Amino acid sequence: MTILLLGSGGREHAFAWKMIQSPLCEKLFVAPGNAGTAAIATNVAMSPTDFDAVKAFVLQENVKMVVVGPEDPLVKGIYDYFKNDQSLQHIPVIGPSKLGAQLEGSKEFAKEFLIKHNIPTAAYDSFTAETVEKGCEFLETLQPPYVLKADGLAAGKGVLIIQDLEEAKTELRNMLVHEKFGTASSKVVIEEFLDGIELSCFVLTDGKSYKILPTAKDYKRIGEGDTGLNTGGMGAVSPVPYVDAVLMEKIESRIVKPTIEGFQNDGIEYKGFVFIGLINVKGEPIVIEYNVRMGDPETEVVIPRLESDLVALFLAVANEKLDSFELKVDPRSATTIMVVSGGYPEDFEKGKVITGLETITDSIVFHAGTKLDNGNIVSNGGRVLTVTSYGDDFQQAIKKSYQNIDKLSFDKMYFRKDIGNDLN
Repeated sequence: MTILLLGSGGREHAFAWKMIQSPLCEKLFVAPGNAGTAAIATNVAMSPTDFDAVKAFVLQENVKMVVVGPEDPLVKGIYDYFKNDQSLQHIPVIGPSKLGAQLEGSKEFAKEFLIKHNIPTAAYDSFTAETVEKGCEFLETLQPPYVLKADGLAAGKGVLIIQDLEEAKTELRNMLVHEKFGTASSKVVIEEFLDGIELSCFVLTDGKSYKILPTAKDYKRIGEGDTGLNTGGMGAVSPVPYVDAVLMEKIESRIVKPTIEGFQNDGIEYKGFVFIGLINVKGEPIVIEYNVRMGDPETEVVIPRLESDLVALFLAVANEKLDSFELKVDPRSATTIMVVSGGYPEDFEKGKVITGLETITDSIVFHAGTKLDNGNIVSNGGRVLTVTSYGDDFQQAIKKSYQNIDKLSFDKMYFRKDIGNDLN
């Protein structure tokens, strides 16, 4: 069948790489895609949030399935747009309804869902510009560090963790009164800080049953030793070495099951990925956040570890037959290292010519922010490429990725050299 994949990052390149391996995928379009997807599928110059353009394209090309990579189209309601249009109803969309997408679109909605369904999460309260002084008083009741989260989508940059109380109050005012993150911070959630080790749990659900995908850990900070500004992610490791059967059982029984049951009880239509950001506090898993799509760069280590046919898996989701699908996972470790533009996550330059891609051996390069320009592959974003490798353990896989990164080059290229060091 003909499939349309929406998005343009490393996550989408990894999806495309896996989907074209399926005998069920006759033709794959990616909108808008990047230089990596252009080499294996057909890119379409179309915005994932221009639903009318998506509709026209889907009908014109006889598309039989739409897979949504990023959160924006989901939060804006692409699932509902298809469901409520008679000419599109028969085409499955892999992704939750607009209501389900609020789990990522609104930190407050997510918190209320967690509390309602007795899923472990940090204590919190939320504030607006009108209640900013109450927010400052709430901060005084907490122990440092202080966690401030913009309620809306802020491209992964809306969370501040601050040690000093007065600085936290200033930043709260900056977010609420001075719109530091625009409309995303018109409401701010203040949360108690949890001290532990973070990990990500990925679940695919058809709304009734679910499959837990391989675990992964990503590295958010730009600097080595987890220092500096938050980014979209600088690398990832799967599986997470310290996640044992006991912890997984707790995650499934206390978090995954009540989440899926919560969808059913609340009448939330949900056919897609649930990304659960967790923190392991002394052996107890606690939810930090939900995302309603796969993470990036975690996708670049989770998807390569799936031995099952990804298109068949998506069809099982669409047809609510996930319970009878046998998910097969490669026992090897996979790691990925993100190569970024100098200056990212702040100001950076685009259009840098990338060399060395054809020399990569024994690793997979997924393109994150690239485009074709006069026959050259050039940088077109902050996160540019991600180099994924397999190994018998994560150390072996990491070593391969670093060996291959040494063959790549573009002006002001940067990557962290310590991914996985904390796991040794």
